[in-house]
Amino acid sequence: MTVRLSAVTGATAREAYARALGDLERAGLSAGDVVQVVQYLTDPAAAWAPEGVTVSTVSVEGLLDGTAAIELTAHPGGGERIPTPNGVVTVADEIVYLPGILPADLTAGFREQYRSCLEVAGELLKAAGTGLDALVQTTDYTATATRAEYPRCGRPRRELLGGTGTDGLAVHPGAAGILVDRPPVPGAMVWLDAVASRRPLRTVNPGWRRYETLTYKPGVAAGDMLFMSGFGALEPATQRAIFDGDLEAQAEFTYAAIATVLREAGLTGESVVRLVEYVTPDGVARYPEVAAIRDRYFPGRPALTSVVCSALLRPEFLIEVVPTAVFQ
Repeated sequence: MTVRLSAVTGATAREAYARALGDLERAGLSAGDVVQVVQYLTDPAAAWAPEGVTVSTVSVEGLLDGTAAIELTAHPGGGERIPTPNGVVTVADEIVYLPGILPADLTAGFREQYRSCLEVAGELLKAAGTGLDALVQTTDYTATATRAEYPRCGRPRRELLGGTGTDGLAVHPGAAGILVDRPPVPGAMVWLDAVASRRPLRTVNPGWRRYETLTYKPGVAAGDMLFMSGFGALEPATQRAIFDGDLEAQAEFTYAAIATVLREAGLTGESVVRLVEYVTPDGVARYPEVAAIRDRYFPGRPALTSVVCSALLRPEFLIEVVPTAVFQ
C-alpha cells in the first residue's frame, strides 16, 4: 500500500528530510521504500536530496514554517527505480513518478520551453515503458511575468498529450498552473512536475462543458487512483473567478468543487489521500482558518502540503488545491 505523508518543514532540506523519515518510520516504512521526494524550497540553491531516488525540486515564494519542506511518497519495497540522464524514474503499483522536469533549452521562448518540458517527460516515460498518453497529472510552474503567455502552452499540450480512455473518449491529464518568481535554475521560464500511470485511464468530469475544449480534465481515474486538476474559486459555467479577497469563501467553493468531482467518480471526501494547497501571499494571514473547512470536506485527514506561491493564474485567486484520491 502506498503511503503519502504531509510535508515536513525544517531550516534546511536535509533537516526536513530527516524529520520526514521519522514520520515514515512511524508509518512502518523506511528510506528504502521511498518512491518520490518533493522538496519545496525558498532558496533553490539550497536543494538537497538523497541520491538514487525520484526527486522534484519546487521553488516557492515561502512556507508557513521554515525555509524548506520535504514531502515523501513511499511504497513497500521502493518500486522499480530507473536511472535516466534527467533523473530517476520510479514505478510503484503501476504509477510512474517522474523527477522534476526542466526544459532542455533554457534560451528558448515560453512556448518552446513548455514543449521541451513535455518532450523531456516523454523521454522519461519511455524509460518506464510508456509514453505521454499515460500522463495523469501535471503541475506547471512559471513566473508571474509569463501569466499572459501561459495560454500558449495549450498548443503543445494539444499536439503532444491525450490518449484514449476505457470509454473510447479522449483523456488529457489533470493540470495546475502555479506562479513562482524564483526559478529553480537561471533561464527557466517554466518547469513541471508530472505523474503517469501504466493502467487504463478514464476521464472523470461532472458535466462541466468548459473542459470539452481544454487540454486538461477535472479528474483522471487510473486503476485504484483518481488524479485531479488544480481547483480554485472559478465557476465552471461562466469561467468567472468569484469571492475576490475572501479566502474562506474561496476555500469553501474550491472544496465543494472537488467534492462534486469525487461524487462523479463514486467517491467521498474520505477517499482523498493527498492535498497540495498553494496559497498566495495575500491569503497567508487567514489561511489557518481554512483548516476547519477542510476537515469538514475531507474527514479522512489526507496528507497535506501547504506552500506559498507568488500568485495564481487568475489574479483573484488566493488558493488553489490539487487533490489525489483512492478508490477504496
